[in-house]
Amino acid sequence: MNILVAIIVFSLLILFHELGHFTLAKLNGIRVNEFSLGLGPTIIGFTKGETKYSLKLLPFGGACMMEGEDENSDDERAFNKKGVWARISVVAAGPIFNFIMAVLFSFIVFCAAGVDTAKISDVIDGYAAQEAGLQGGDTIISMGGKDIHFYRQISLYATFHEGEPVEVVFTRDVDDGIDSYVTTLVPKYDEESGRYLYGFISSGEREKLGLFENIKYAFYELGYYIDVTIQSLKMLVTGGASVNDLSGPVGIVQSMGEVYEESVENDGYFYAFLNMMSWAIMLSANLGVMNLLPIPALDGGRLVFLFIEAIRGKALDPEKEGMVHMIGIILLFGLMFVVMFNDIRKIFV
Repeated sequence: MNILVAIIVFSLLILFHELGHFTLAKLNGIRVNEFSLGLGPTIIGFTKGETKYSLKLLPFGGACMMEGEDENSDDERAFNKKGVWARISVVAAGPIFNFIMAVLFSFIVFCAAGVDTAKISDVIDGYAAQEAGLQGGDTIISMGGKDIHFYRQISLYATFHEGEPVEVVFTRDVDDGIDSYVTTLVPKYDEESGRYLYGFISSGEREKLGLFENIKYAFYELGYYIDVTIQSLKMLVTGGASVNDLSGPVGIVQSMGEVYEESVENDGYFYAFLNMMSWAIMLSANLGVMNLLPIPALDGGRLVFLFIEAIRGKALDPEKEGMVHMIGIILLFGLMFVVMFNDIRKIFV
């Protein structure tokens, strides 16, 4: 059951992504030959108008196959016949739709379960937060100049700035309103957890907000996961993390399955559903960011060539561009193989 749930979540991510390309292609008058979910042989398909809609055997990936996308075509409605900005909008629409999906799902989760606001419930004796005068009920507004909207951002900041002093802005409800304070916290190393702690304690409770507040926090959630992805990539580049720390589909399916089974057992199907939506939010935002990276074969790599064309007023040699994307595909498949190997190894080790 957990594998089926994971496949459904992945399928939604891919479907939304390809739907972005499909929608903007149609709006720009581009002929879409096939819109498919999955890879490999077609299990079932039908044709409506000019487009074939199909479900493929392998439940990974998908495609919006446009006329003249990867080859020259004389069709006036071909991708290659459209203006550069029309093509840019079509390519960028996939990642943008992933961001839209993350916002929509965040809004649903917040309406149903509330928001983990950055209000602390207490402080730990002997740590920086207590020494600076913070107390239960205070709300963290910013850390190191970075706006804080969720309690988990505090842990995220501590992870990416381990052991560093930080300027903290926080507010406190008082009789005549809300007071704002600024202090500097120096984290202390905790032997038991093996981490540097500021000394905050969270109650773990979620706060129910109004409709418009939920909309605002849904965008904050998107920003949070975009930041997590970017910071993680920085750690990968700077050596703070390695390829062995990455998880691919196998590792993600395993983790999602464990969360799903635990949620069903302890909280019921409704909260299991909300947890799967939270996974979808994270993965959708991650997919959007990763696809915008300027790597050949990804949407971001294609956008680089299109923006160069827009600046030059002339397209680059299609054969050279195709060669660059082919090299990118080979490298990406190599990385996917390494990540999948690590995922499988972690299961048995």
